[in-house]
Amino acid sequence: MSFFERLKTAASAEWRAYTEHPFTNAMADGSLSEAAFRHYLVQDYLFLIEFARAYALAVYKSPELADMREAAAGLSAILDVEMDLHVKLCAGWGLSPGDLEKAAPAVEMLAYTRYVLDAGMRGDLLSLKVALAPCVIGYAEIATRLAEHPNALLATNPYRVWIAEYAGAPYQEVAANARAHLESLADRYATPAREAELIAIFREATRLEADFWEMGWRVNQR
Repeated sequence: MSFFERLKTAASAEWRAYTEHPFTNAMADGSLSEAAFRHYLVQDYLFLIEFARAYALAVYKSPELADMREAAAGLSAILDVEMDLHVKLCAGWGLSPGDLEKAAPAVEMLAYTRYVLDAGMRGDLLSLKVALAPCVIGYAEIATRLAEHPNALLATNPYRVWIAEYAGAPYQEVAANARAHLESLADRYATPAREAELIAIFREATRLEADFWEMGWRVNQR
């Protein structure tokens, strides 16, 4: 069993709550309220800013030049590609760059991103990448599952663009590369004595990701 599969197995309840959250299912069938999705989009933009900080920290924490290059490429992809794509997606939902930049951060967004940064500050590059894994790798798994829903990619589903973006080949490659790098780091630094600590990081990060969906779901329930 690979290192990532061991993490998922040890945190199976948290992983299922995150990857099968009702918020994601409502995107697949198109029933999610527009207010809930807009709230999620705004907070996800703020999340990307903090995500970029985590990749900047990964450069500093990298023990080898190849690791530094991998982290720097991830940082550039967030700042130069993903944030621009996110702004364009938000524009389609009536959200301007000004709306995004002046938005107040939600507690759930702060909780997850601060946890990731703290895990990276206290630990090594492997600890940081374990904390990031639920987001980077999890989104690919979620979108692949959602894309199988019969309504997911229909023109009548307002969330088809989001699903197609994360289920598409470019993002799936990003997630596969992140997983491969995580496995490489684990081969180098994940001793049996550390595994319980790394599982605890993964479990908590996954729980906080589920809370991010729950944040949007509460808006949907109003």
